[in-house]
Amino acid sequence: MKRQITREDALIIVDVQNDFCPGGALAVPEGDKVVPVLNRYITLFQQAGAPIFATRDWHPPDHCSFQSRGGIWPPHCIQGSDGAAFHPELKLPPDVTVISKATSPDQEAYSGFAGTDLADQLRQRGVKTVYVGGLATDYCVKSTVLDALQAGFQTVFLRDASAGVEVNPGDCQQAIAAMKQAGATEATMDDFV
Repeated sequence: MKRQITREDALIIVDVQNDFCPGGALAVPEGDKVVPVLNRYITLFQQAGAPIFATRDWHPPDHCSFQSRGGIWPPHCIQGSDGAAFHPELKLPPDVTVISKATSPDQEAYSGFAGTDLADQLRQRGVKTVYVGGLATDYCVKSTVLDALQAGFQTVFLRDASAGVEVNPGDCQQAIAAMKQAGATEATMDDFV
């Protein structure tokens, strides 16, 4: 059965920022390969008049996830830096809603829902189903999918529009299994009309 996008659907693009793409401070291997695929989804959702959201890490320079503060990551996506900017080839529409997360020095936030008003904004627009893709499958995409389910949205993981870090081999497969176990479904561009 082919999927059809309606105004009750929303696209959530997770953290497709320069620092998570090749050459960035915390690059996902081949992370930039999701950009052309996400651009096709953006077109699909725009044509349907469905809302599009883009989350971003927007860290203060002394964020708790950084190694300098005992975190596990090198400094990345610092507010206002080139690394925090969206990938230059990602064709975000003018009316995209940008959700900034992990903006406070002492709060970690992998999910686009953590400490933001994303759930409220989706509900205000009458969204029932969210389609989630971006970077990285095994961290922020997984967390966003799980939180979307917790918030009561039907949630679809866009497998072809996501890429993972794989700190440990098998992390992506485990993340996908966890998302499905929690109630998410998955789709690729082939599943749409």
